[in-house]
Amino acid sequence: MFGGGGMNPRKMQQMMEQMGIDVDELDATEVVISLDDGTEVVFSDPDVTKMDARGQETYQVLGDPVERDAADAIEAAPADDSDDTDDDDAIPQGDVDIVVQRAGVPEDEAREALDAADGDLAAAIDHVDE
Repeated sequence: MFGGGGMNPRKMQQMMEQMGIDVDELDATEVVISLDDGTEVVFSDPDVTKMDARGQETYQVLGDPVERDAADAIEAAPADDSDDTDDDDAIPQGDVDIVVQRAGVPEDEAREALDAADGDLAAAIDHVDE
């Protein structure tokens, strides 16, 4: 979790507590940073650490970033949602994509897992991993 230059991680944690610094690992699925030039830097499945030093919060994001045009991402989202609502009891394509990405399975298998889990993403991913 910490560089520390060879220092014992337990000792490092004690020192940080003495200085009033709390460190928490966050279970993030995606981090998006919107830039002034209209692009976004997107971290999928990142490692996120939150440090609170006497009321001042700092976030550290580790992962492989991908740049995308923010306008494209905004335009694509409503189109996907409108297509999904036309079918009776249809699983949203966005949910299928998440299961495909998280579980590393083909789209048809992800859709079947979502059907079996009544659309519950976490249950579908767990079902696929079994």
